[in-house]
Amino acid sequence: MVKPFQIARIPFLTFGPGSRKKVVSLTGRFGKNVLLVTGSASLRRSGFLDEMETALTKEGFHLAHYSVKGEPSPSLIDQIVHDNIPFRPEVVVAIGGGSVLDTGKAISAMLPIGETVMHYLEGVGTKQHPGTKIPFIAMPTTAGTGSEATKNAVLSEVGEKGFKKSLRHDNFVPDAALLDPELTYDCPPEITAASGMDCLTQLIESYVSLAANPFTDALALPAIRDVFHYLPEVYRQPRSEEGRSAMLYAAYISGITLANAGLGTVHGIASALGGLALIPHGILCGTIMAEANRITISKLLENAPESIAMKKYIQLAELISGEQNISPRRCAEILPEFLDNLTSSLQLPRLSALGITKEILVSSAKSTENKNNPVPLSENEISELLLKRF
Repeated sequence: MVKPFQIARIPFLTFGPGSRKKVVSLTGRFGKNVLLVTGSASLRRSGFLDEMETALTKEGFHLAHYSVKGEPSPSLIDQIVHDNIPFRPEVVVAIGGGSVLDTGKAISAMLPIGETVMHYLEGVGTKQHPGTKIPFIAMPTTAGTGSEATKNAVLSEVGEKGFKKSLRHDNFVPDAALLDPELTYDCPPEITAASGMDCLTQLIESYVSLAANPFTDALALPAIRDVFHYLPEVYRQPRSEEGRSAMLYAAYISGITLANAGLGTVHGIASALGGLALIPHGILCGTIMAEANRITISKLLENAPESIAMKKYIQLAELISGEQNISPRRCAEILPEFLDNLTSSLQLPRLSALGITKEILVSSAKSTENKNNPVPLSENEISELLLKRF
């Protein structure tokens, strides 16, 4: 029997090499005043930004361009919204990594409101957003967060009272997503590694999630297989069209599966630790992923060896090894070891190299949520896995 489930909306999607060229026709559906949000430099260096700006202005669009660096803060969103009230944008187009897409998504949501975004952040503000927004088009240049498929924008404030929280509404799903693998060709190896591991974390966590369903399972498993195969390839060969296409698609799928099945303890840690220290999200998820799965599988082996999650972990181990009928105990060796080797080959740094202290790690464990992890990890277990990656 198939258990009841529901699936959230997804954006209109155009996928494939050269699909960036459809930005003119898609943008024209919404208006001529375009607020363009991009990353700080790489898109300009690649020549793609000049190409798209020229194509838009040639067709009579009026552009206001903002380049952003790092993960977005509430104050950044407030400032860009304030600056653009006189311009009256009719559509927001964000071209960049997950942080850029989240920035554009939050701007599109806050332009009609005219208040600080702090009022509407989950766990921080006290107001419910009505869901009104300016039309939003997402064009990812990294294969990582899946923000081009989700209804939330993650904003951060770093410090003693820092936080990492979402601005969320069903209407905030992008109106359209243009997924062009060519936009990811110039992604530096370290960002390819970090974003790829974030994508893999999201896929595995949503696949073994307590809230997983047949729809998300059917999407997640083939995407995990592709990341296992293609992430090392694109790290070594950044202009592999096949590899970049597979990774960009997998990242998009990870956005759909996380939106519909939820995530686990790794992202609970990332939320807690991301407010206490300035650590790139993908690096944090990637560097702790092996340890988090090791302890989760160990607890399943001890407490629920016949569980659905354990069976799913066995499927992943069989994908990695090519072996059949793997035992739970053998799975507990294969998958964490594979993730250890992947983390090492992608040269993801240990936590001690990221400028944080053991005290911060222990503190973050106190406020970490397990989310939909297949088994709950205790505060001590979370501290232990973090200290193993220090």
